[in-house]
Amino acid sequence: MIAVLLVEDDAPTRWRLQDALSAAPEFTVTAAATLAEARESLSANPPRVLLTDLQLPDGHGLDLIRETRQRHPDTEIMVISILGDEESVIAAIRQGATGYLLKDAVPTDIAATVRDLVAGHSPISASIARFIVRRTQAQASAVAVPHALNTARLTPREIDILWGIAKGFSYADIAGHLGLSRQTVPGHIKNIYRKLEVNTRGEAVFEALQQGLIRL
Repeated sequence: MIAVLLVEDDAPTRWRLQDALSAAPEFTVTAAATLAEARESLSANPPRVLLTDLQLPDGHGLDLIRETRQRHPDTEIMVISILGDEESVIAAIRQGATGYLLKDAVPTDIAATVRDLVAGHSPISASIARFIVRRTQAQASAVAVPHALNTARLTPREIDILWGIAKGFSYADIAGHLGLSRQTVPGHIKNIYRKLEVNTRGEAVFEALQQGLIRL
């Protein structure tokens, strides 16, 4: 079973998402309406997946993302928020979010989206992906080689794997496309994290785009 912690203060939205996830047989869902409730649940039963809003009545979801990433590095974290500004999105990714959906763009089949998240994909709303690309292109024009040292240290194989991560392929898919064993891919990804000084797939994709290593 996949334990999901859903943190959402808006009751109708929380009920809708909880009902949709609970209908899938592989999910067990715990719901929280506040940061305090979320922290209590996180301590009692660490989830495989955290779905969280950013604006909570007693604090900010970024604190919960940071705490979860530090204490439970294997937990997949996806933001579901009305906030779609660059500052909020980039902050969430830097704190450890691996997916980011706007509330008005949450897919009807949220269970399938969470399955994709667990499989190694990084669900992200199209409008957010576009401004990340625009921001990256603007920075690439302003600065010729912003992070030449990090870029030079990545091998062609690591860049291929970064591209696969950015396109949302699972580790198994990447291994299949590149002719690698399934067990080899996590080793390459650890090297990528170390070289780019990041801790999550979302951060790795963001840095890869920022540095012009890959294009989507």
